[in-house]
Amino acid sequence: QVQLVGSGGGLVQPGGSLRLSCTHVGSIFNMYVMGWYRQAPGKQRELVATLPGGGRGQYGDSVKGRFTISRDNAKKTVSLQMNSLKPEDTAVYYCYGKGSGVEYWGQGTQVTVSS
Repeated sequence: QVQLVGSGGGLVQPGGSLRLSCTHVGSIFNMYVMGWYRQAPGKQRELVATLPGGGRGQYGDSVKGRFTISRDNAKKTVSLQMNSLKPEDTAVYYCYGKGSGVEYWGQGTQVTVSS
């Protein structure tokens, strides 16, 4: 069974940094696209960043210049380095993967930015 297993997240002060990681398990194939979406209370799920294998990252407007997405295809892992965090970055972050026309979602990890 294909799963996306995430790690990282937690509580950080404004201006701080966090790193999220997500590993694709249960398949010998790599996902075509991996990335992250987030959902804040009362809001719709929105794009944070996605990265196709061998391609360039796409970022949501609110995180450009602060977040960096990267992949390690050998380890089937995608990571999200989040710098200069703001209270409005508080949300549940979901790992995302797409392969062979099928979309997958991780269980979600809470990121809270607060003093």
